[in-house]
Amino acid sequence: MLQRMRLRWYDLGSPRADRAHGKSVEIIGWPVAALGTTQADYFLLMAEANCCAGCVPNNPLAVVEVLASDPVELASGALHLSGTLHVEQEAGAGWRYQLHGARPAKGVTRRKLLAASPLFCLPVAALAQTDNGAAVDLHSHAGNLIPASYGRQSLLDVAGPMRKGGMSVICLAIVADSPIINSSSGRFRPGRDPRPGELYKFSQTQFAKLHELLRSQSMPIVKTAADLRTARASQPSVIVTSEGADWLDGRIERLEEAYQRWQLRQLQLTHYRPNELGDIQTEPAVHNGLTDFGAEVIRRCNEMGIVVDVAHGTYELVKRAAATTKKPLVLSHTALTDRPQPWTRWITRDHAKAIAATGGVIGIWPVNQVPSIKSYSESFFRMVDVVGIDHVGIGTDQLGLGGPSSMPSYADLPQLAAAFGSRFTPEETAKLLGGNYRRVFEASLS
Repeated sequence: MLQRMRLRWYDLGSPRADRAHGKSVEIIGWPVAALGTTQADYFLLMAEANCCAGCVPNNPLAVVEVLASDPVELASGALHLSGTLHVEQEAGAGWRYQLHGARPAKGVTRRKLLAASPLFCLPVAALAQTDNGAAVDLHSHAGNLIPASYGRQSLLDVAGPMRKGGMSVICLAIVADSPIINSSSGRFRPGRDPRPGELYKFSQTQFAKLHELLRSQSMPIVKTAADLRTARASQPSVIVTSEGADWLDGRIERLEEAYQRWQLRQLQLTHYRPNELGDIQTEPAVHNGLTDFGAEVIRRCNEMGIVVDVAHGTYELVKRAAATTKKPLVLSHTALTDRPQPWTRWITRDHAKAIAATGGVIGIWPVNQVPSIKSYSESFFRMVDVVGIDHVGIGTDQLGLGGPSSMPSYADLPQLAAAFGSRFTPEETAKLLGGNYRRVFEASLS
């Protein structure tokens, strides 16, 4: 009897899937065809139900192109198909994976299909309705916010991809040191010292542009723990965030202004410039970690109800921040390394454990040698092995990366949830998708 390989969605892009070229496989997924089509011999298959072909993400690893032997009934929901896998190796040739001679797998009842549901992605929108499961991105530049703040480009759709993928909330960040940072040396560095008041003035422009984006796309601002608890992907929300506190210019009263005027609820202390608050990972240390002013800002954030983010800060900064804070810390976007290189943004095990010791959360970056959901999920697995399931979350840095992303669109979130489901329980998956961050946000605002 012919043995078929069971192809899983998180295999796509991996050697396991590519070696299956020409082999008989089985796969479970949701069909996507033209609106009104009830049966077809050609359609697309995805890990998550979608309304139409217009919802298909532009990701060759998110889709299997199906060429059936005979028309297949599409109206019954998820399909369990068998056929011969064809792997297209040439870049730019369209969908990478095709299922030729596809037909419904024999002996599969609806009951058996539902029992096999862990093999494919459960709808993230449904997962977001659980008590601790609203999906949250700890760090994002979605919407083209920074170029739009300079007037060079227009704002992009943020809410649409969030709804499609089931992302309920994103921490949308302005960039405090943006006017003085350049990459002419091959990495992001401060190109000059800021002029007096320059960074504060530009921060006001960015905050205003962020609020313009939210108004134009009818996206609520999360200002309280209750707002976060009730947030849903059907109406995506935003936590107003600043990447870097350079606009404070050493003036603590500006923190209150940002809290009241712009509804700031998450503050990253440093970015690509050693500032008045402390040292950064990508430049030589000048403060030996967190400064006294940085410690004052942390204490004030604790009092006011602002989440403190120590991303980009050195390990020395993080250690003093952990000793200073009365609330959990966030490190919103990074990944684990056992072999740190000079000026790396990745962190060591000790660095990660310092965040976890505060009860905090580490957002995992989609920066991988092979940009795929599988490699991205493995970064989560490695961090969970070090700090535990309660201290890891999503930190996409969307539109803020200098290279390719393993999750370039929020519409790809169902694939990540499916990968989590291959290793974790639904309750643990909900923690990674946003439950852990919600706990930290509630503690920070209490």
